[in-house]
Amino acid sequence: MDMSVVHSHTTAMETIAAAEFKQKCLQILDEVGPEGITITKRGKPVARLVPFRRTHGHLIGSMRGEIILNPDADLLSSGEWPEEQ
Repeated sequence: MDMSVVHSHTTAMETIAAAEFKQKCLQILDEVGPEGITITKRGKPVARLVPFRRTHGHLIGSMRGEIILNPDADLLSSGEWPEEQ
């Protein structure tokens, strides 16, 4: 894949022509880095491809059923952990 790298004073930015992006879009989607890629037409930027950022919402409830509590342990009233048996 022939993407040109444009260096600015802050970061290096990869660019690719729209025609080449069209031909190789599936490969590019697999390889896009966290900084993303700028897609150009006739040398002018027209779009920016950046990876989708997941929120941490998928972690909520992910441990459901994995933690087993001792029903005889009364942790709330004493504030102390019971000794191991």
